[in-house]
Amino acid sequence: MEDSAGSSEQGRAAGRCLRALCLQAVRTHFSALGVQALLDLPVPLIKDLLHHLTICQLDELQPALNHRGISTYSAWVGFLLDICGQKHVLDVHTEEEAKHRVMRRLFTAVFYGFTNSFIKRNLTDLSSPSFLMAAAKCVRHFTLMTAHKPLQGLTAEQRPLLNLLEKHIRSVGVSQCIDLKKKTASALYVLHRLLDHGVATELLIHLQSPIVLAWLLHGRGSQHMNPELKNLMHSKKRSCNSAAASASADKASCSLGLTVRPSEDQEDQVPACKRSKMDCVSVEEEEPNYTMDPQALCLLFSPCNGPSAGPCPSGQIHRLEIRNCGSDSLAVLNPALPTFFCLRSLTLHSSTFRDPDVWSLAGALRQLFHSSCSSLTHLSISVLPHTDFVEILLDSIPTVTSLHVEIQSVMGFSPRDPRTAESHMSDATNRTGPNRRQNPGPARAAAELRLEKLTIKVAELQTDVHCITSVLRRSPHLTSFHAAGIRLPTGSSHSQLLTTLSESNRLLRSLILEDMKLSDCLPDLLNLLTVCRLEELSLNDCRLLEKCIDQEEGLQQLVSALKTLPSLHTLSLAQNRLARSVYVLAELFSGGSASSVKRLDISSNFIQPAELLNFTERLKTHCPPHLLTLDLRKNPADRDPHTWNTALKGLRPFCVLLVEGWTSTNMMADHISNM
Repeated sequence: MEDSAGSSEQGRAAGRCLRALCLQAVRTHFSALGVQALLDLPVPLIKDLLHHLTICQLDELQPALNHRGISTYSAWVGFLLDICGQKHVLDVHTEEEAKHRVMRRLFTAVFYGFTNSFIKRNLTDLSSPSFLMAAAKCVRHFTLMTAHKPLQGLTAEQRPLLNLLEKHIRSVGVSQCIDLKKKTASALYVLHRLLDHGVATELLIHLQSPIVLAWLLHGRGSQHMNPELKNLMHSKKRSCNSAAASASADKASCSLGLTVRPSEDQEDQVPACKRSKMDCVSVEEEEPNYTMDPQALCLLFSPCNGPSAGPCPSGQIHRLEIRNCGSDSLAVLNPALPTFFCLRSLTLHSSTFRDPDVWSLAGALRQLFHSSCSSLTHLSISVLPHTDFVEILLDSIPTVTSLHVEIQSVMGFSPRDPRTAESHMSDATNRTGPNRRQNPGPARAAAELRLEKLTIKVAELQTDVHCITSVLRRSPHLTSFHAAGIRLPTGSSHSQLLTTLSESNRLLRSLILEDMKLSDCLPDLLNLLTVCRLEELSLNDCRLLEKCIDQEEGLQQLVSALKTLPSLHTLSLAQNRLARSVYVLAELFSGGSASSVKRLDISSNFIQPAELLNFTERLKTHCPPHLLTLDLRKNPADRDPHTWNTALKGLRPFCVLLVEGWTSTNMMADHISNM
């Protein structure tokens, strides 16, 4: 009997091995077999085959499989885990979401020739032109680096890829310095194609180069011409015109099937067109004559036989983000802002802006507001030196509906004096360029704001909360409020902040409070929940139960209030030391008024395995009415792995679990750091 069982097991193992070899053979001979032959296979065999295909093969097969009702979700998730690591927490729920994430993670690395372990293992598949073409349909952001050969390839043999990117890229990032005084025509041409000919309207700049910023902004929304850029372009005007004329002549000659040999003085300016049906720029080493003019760039890089398309279009930048934004960058941006009518979102990052920088920016925004043509609705500034600047910026452009600021206090700042503010604003307005208008003075303090979303993150020892509550009182349309790091003097309470929200912001739908001491504010929080119809509530690292004599009772009061909110779908209570009290949260789904929460975050709460098992058993008796996404990361699972896994097994029938490996030593350090 034992010999028979052993033989049977060996037979099954041999069968599995033969099956794997056959599936691997299908991968190897995919092109020869064809899609239809694979679609004729039984569905269980097709599902096994998906995990043996390459990315390009899976992408090619997916439409036909979807037509048959077969999802490729598991295969794309497998690729994603292979790229990110098996312990990576995935929060992707659809086939297309998983596929797009795989393509986005690989496209830039493959295009610029970067490698990692996954790329090395799949180099044959990923190095084929078909991968970049497939990935280009999924990516929406293109990062431009000054790598010469990949960008030059887009102007020659990979021109079809550039054509495809032009149709799909919505956002362009410039991450390395482009020296306009050197030959970087390929980089400028790619930017021109994506920003002017393509559909990209978002620009992210990760470099400190005011002249490059001036080139990127000119003609793409603002009527202002930077003087330094104007001088630089005029100094090259003659050579640019000569290059354009030479390119035009070469183009005409190529269309007649003629070979053109440039004269000696043109040898380094315009590449020879060696025969018809070749790009004029198909040159191994040399780029065309350097020019910064987009129209001239298009003439230089256009295919020899292509018909003239007329004048180039001018793109519009709707969203602008500048990282490492210093005074030099603001000196370029601020004069452009008053006529930047198409700009809808502006994000500026600096280690810390100086006071004169913020005053200058506020003056430019005020001019844009008084042009009556502004489209700017989102403003994000980090890092501001003082909390007072929040209201100053909003007074400069009160039509903003979304404001995100980060604040890091600077010593020696005195409270704002209205007369000083008016003087600063007037000086800043007069410095913002030739398009300045007469400064009408600061807005009235009581003027109503249009704010719908407000995020304030603070890094300072003490915060003047009156500046924040003043903005809240002026924002009756606020639907989202996110505050982090607000610290008050000893003996003070956040009760005033919560009371202001209850009284002035009853349209609030999303409330996120982080790193704030709310241990004495439970009554105010409960009152807020009765007047606002929240859809998202996040109270992370807020010491909610720190002063409760009976923590379970305090949490039960919060749960009872939350159950009265049928609109609530997301709840986060991370880093609140719930520990033994976590079982109370199972009551969210008990009784006739079960909560509608679909995502619950109880990560980093020092929940031990036995406590999670208790939560699981209670949740079984109050099963959520829908699939619940449960975040359990950064809890000490390794204290008792068997009990922890038993608890997880009990949760899986009605929960999507977000878990990851964690060690108790790290967990203890994290717990102590928050005590």
